[in-house]
Amino acid sequence: MSHDSAWYEIRLQGQLHPRWASWFDGLTVTSAADGTTVIHGRVADQAALHGVLQKLRDLGLPLLSVARIDSDPAKHSTPGELS
Repeated sequence: MSHDSAWYEIRLQGQLHPRWASWFDGLTVTSAADGTTVIHGRVADQAALHGVLQKLRDLGLPLLSVARIDSDPAKHSTPGELS
């Protein structure tokens, strides 16, 4: 089991303004056309991922999904997402 950094995509119900990106240690915050927010980027390790999830819990937006992805999702644009 590897404890190295990995790319994650976290989806929330509701809109979170991109200005919150600095609160998430440089992760990208994107508002999607379907009314959800996608936070993605490289997370240092599992402890850092838990820290991000704790911050999201404190914001009170419902968590829809957390997915470990193979690479930088910016390389694979998703239709319907807005910057």
